[in-house]
Amino acid sequence: MEPSPRIASISWGHMSVEGLPDGKDYKLYPGGGRPWDWNETGTRHSPGIQPADVQDLLDHGATTVILSRGMESRLQVDPATLELLRARGVTVHEAETTEAVRLYNDLAGTAPVGGLFHSTC
Repeated sequence: MEPSPRIASISWGHMSVEGLPDGKDYKLYPGGGRPWDWNETGTRHSPGIQPADVQDLLDHGATTVILSRGMESRLQVDPATLELLRARGVTVHEAETTEAVRLYNDLAGTAPVGGLFHSTC
């Protein structure tokens, strides 16, 4: 399995990810990633990250998922999302974005890790 791309830098409203154009929010998974467009699934800060938001990560073989809650931890996680991940035997970590990036980068390259990253509130 291909490694997950490392996050080179993050700041308010901006992320730099290896092999991808710079952007704001990302879905990252083994072998690549793409911008995370909340409008695709109707995601809002509340109720938060939807089960459909994590499907790309699962489809690409992530067995550990990092869910970033935003730089000010305002992004919630829908309980149904956690239920889905745990039912699939996926290890889940929720964290403020800078901590989520640190954890994700620690695992990238050594484990099939995926993540959803929100670079603002």
